[in-house]
Amino acid sequence: MDKLVLTAAITGAMTLPTQTPHLPLTPQQLIDDAVACAEAGAASIHIHARDPQTARPSHDQEVFGAVLRGIRERCDAVVVPTTGGGVLMTPEQRLQVVSTWRPEMATCNMGSINFSIHRVARRYKSEDWIYDWEEDYVKGTEDYIFPNTFHSMRRFIDTMNANDTRPEFELYDVGHIYNLEVFIRQGIVRTPIWLQFVMGVTGGIRATIYDLVHMLNTADRVIGRENYNWSVIGVGYPHEFELATTAMFLGGHVRVGLEDNLFVKRRQLATNAELVTRMRNIAAEFERELATPADVREFLGLKGLDAVGY
Repeated sequence: MDKLVLTAAITGAMTLPTQTPHLPLTPQQLIDDAVACAEAGAASIHIHARDPQTARPSHDQEVFGAVLRGIRERCDAVVVPTTGGGVLMTPEQRLQVVSTWRPEMATCNMGSINFSIHRVARRYKSEDWIYDWEEDYVKGTEDYIFPNTFHSMRRFIDTMNANDTRPEFELYDVGHIYNLEVFIRQGIVRTPIWLQFVMGVTGGIRATIYDLVHMLNTADRVIGRENYNWSVIGVGYPHEFELATTAMFLGGHVRVGLEDNLFVKRRQLATNAELVTRMRNIAAEFERELATPADVREFLGLKGLDAVGY
């Protein structure tokens, strides 16, 4: 598709309230940010749930449901809930959003990695943290493995297939491409598929243009360019915009948002809508038209809002 699919990832599970005052935390804040991003040009919104009292990442299905319904009432964006969840969530807890709400699309992580944000703790003193869980949460990731075994990955894919939910395959390193090939060969993943290259997480592949090209070359060899479409995440500033701009020239699509990056310019904290707006403006400079939600549904073969469970 010539049009650019622009996704906004608005809160995540590893961005902390202490890091930015712009992070949406309550269901209403998540809904408002999602709508603002859609109005700014994002056709797709990636969401995590947060406990509205503590701001901690949550698998509470009532919170997910409130956010999903609230977004649908105000815009037609394609909403992509996480099945990555947060630190210490079980695979069952992470997957529950698919069987409960049957979304059009959901993330599907394709391998275990050492997923760490422990270096963030160096920037803050103990008295700086807004919530009492944040410091231990951050420091604890130094000893955290984000678990995605072949057994659990198959369960995630099977559950998505059973609910007609399109997987967005999250690839944090080159080996995850080979993991995905296993399921394609088994016949439980049907091509063409939608890939998301996640680059810059401590524990995964670096957020460089060299590494992006390496991921693409590997996907071409292992999966075949005719069998996939792709988007890229560059974690941190300026990687978010560097890799997104590169992706446009390489035939890919892009994700921005506070889950991945806090800054719209160097040392200038951003809102989610400002990140979307900057990416929209970059695309406009190169005459790349943005896809609408309707375009994305047709492009990816999604089932549509009439078939979801919220």
